[in-house]
Amino acid sequence: MTKSLDIAVLGADGRMGGAIIRALAAEPKANLVAAVTAKDSPNLGQDAADIAGLKACGVTLTSDIQAALESCDVLIDFSQPKAAIDAALAMHDTRCHTFVTGTTGYTATEEKALLAAGNSITLLKSGNFSLGVNMLEALVELATDKLRSGWDIEILEMHHKHKVDAPSGTALMLGEAAAKGRGVSLENHQILSREGRGDARTEGQIGFAALRGGGVIGAHEVRIASELEMITLSHDAFDRSVFASGAVTAALWAASQPKGLYNMKDVLGL
Repeated sequence: MTKSLDIAVLGADGRMGGAIIRALAAEPKANLVAAVTAKDSPNLGQDAADIAGLKACGVTLTSDIQAALESCDVLIDFSQPKAAIDAALAMHDTRCHTFVTGTTGYTATEEKALLAAGNSITLLKSGNFSLGVNMLEALVELATDKLRSGWDIEILEMHHKHKVDAPSGTALMLGEAAAKGRGVSLENHQILSREGRGDARTEGQIGFAALRGGGVIGAHEVRIASELEMITLSHDAFDRSVFASGAVTAALWAASQPKGLYNMKDVLGL
């Protein structure tokens, strides 16, 4: 019988952390061995499964990332950029050498720091772990490659009112796919805001709009419009379990990969 994978969760008492713990409880090939949260979390010392709405499992919430890394094969992270970077840096001399992260909201400097920290580990980073979103990403790249001159690209996303980063990591992922389809750099073509009376839209821009409200899990649209018609490619998530299940699948896959940088398309073979 194949040994189950020992997994630690960073950001374990957050919304996604709880969903990951529930997904791990349903996965016979994986075993929760550590649950890490912030030093100031009111949940420190409580049972991680109990916080996630399950029967207590004996794994208590801790802020000791070093001890967690000594006990696991893979770390799954849905936390904050600084915590993710610190975890990747701490990983080098521990038992754990595989890092699966869905944290978003990095600045350009933080993104570079994470990738640099991940040079000597297996780092799987994705703005979204759902199969549907990753298929949408592939379709966006195909459509923007074929529809070029005279076709404008706009990306719209909506999330719950508690989400602090905008545009979302998924929206930026879709923007990267659109830019790749056009053969350009997203950084040089993205328009993140259009408030006020600025210049009219110019050819080649990739626009973003972010909405926040209620309990929306995640809704994304990519609109590709000409003067005469418009194509809308969209995805709606109805439950966080879709992301949690994908992250656990990614962890099972990444555990057997050599060091390097991967994303969800590698897991799915897209």
